[in-house]
Amino acid sequence: KYTDFPVTVENLKLLASYCNEFLVHGVDVEGKRTGIEEDLVRLLGQFVTTTLLEGVEKATPVTYAGGVRSLEDLELVKRLGNDQVDCTVGSALDIFGGDLSYEEVLRWHRSQQ
Repeated sequence: KYTDFPVTVENLKLLASYCNEFLVHGVDVEGKRTGIEEDLVRLLGQFVTTTLLEGVEKATPVTYAGGVRSLEDLELVKRLGNDQVDCTVGSALDIFGGDLSYEEVLRWHRSQQ
């Protein structure tokens, strides 16, 4: 167990008043290339969507890190995060010894803009 402070929409709203951005790590999957923590990404997307629906002009940006192994995982983060959650890719990239092509990730990212 890493913390006694649970990651909830309410707690993220509380913390958002003290920061400019969240970088949230899926510690159970980080560096393992076993897929993302879907429930966590879904919750992060709910936080951003809920915040925007409450009339906040701009929600606190959120980046998820952990477990990404494929372009399908990037698509999953996009879908589960309501197109509001960014993500990082680390050890899965070929430039770090993984199987996921850095060039493919760049092409995917550019196609999203």
